[in-house]
Amino acid sequence: MALRNIATLVFFVMMAFSGAYSSSVYRVGDSDGWTSRGLVDYNKWASTKDFHVGDTLIFTYNNQFHNVMQVSDQDFESCNATSAISSYTSGSDTITLKRPGHYYFLCGAPGHCQAGQKVDIKVSLPVPENLIPSPSPSSPYGSSSPSTSNPIEMSPSSTLSSAPPIGLAFATVVLFLLGFEF
Repeated sequence: MALRNIATLVFFVMMAFSGAYSSSVYRVGDSDGWTSRGLVDYNKWASTKDFHVGDTLIFTYNNQFHNVMQVSDQDFESCNATSAISSYTSGSDTITLKRPGHYYFLCGAPGHCQAGQKVDIKVSLPVPENLIPSPSPSSPYGSSSPSTSNPIEMSPSSTLSSAPPIGLAFATVVLFLLGFEF
């Protein structure tokens, strides 16, 4: 577990220094918000998004009728809100996704989860834009020697240009020594 925290820490420090990642804000249910009226298929809504660590969810709803409960996967499947991990009741709840994995949310009002007011948010680590490989040029069909048909090679300077600044390693070590954890 400590190794995972260190890896996450290193990743975030790299992102902070490189500026290559910005988080996103998602309003759950888009303009319909968090409701039990059957207007939104929340799992379908979530499946069209790419959620990453650092992104923010905003649940908007009428707090006289609804709430937001973060629950375990088992409680999510059975619509059980009695042992919630966290509960939110403001009517405009902001939740930052702090780790990769699944986050399970449901409305704890009687019958609302069963009516579809629940969502499984799958969160992954973001991939910095400078680490996404660009497509390599393809060789002509039937070419037996790709190096002669495609003489484009990566120069040493282009390899180094995507490397994080030297201060990154120092900052990572300092934060690690200070016991910084996520």
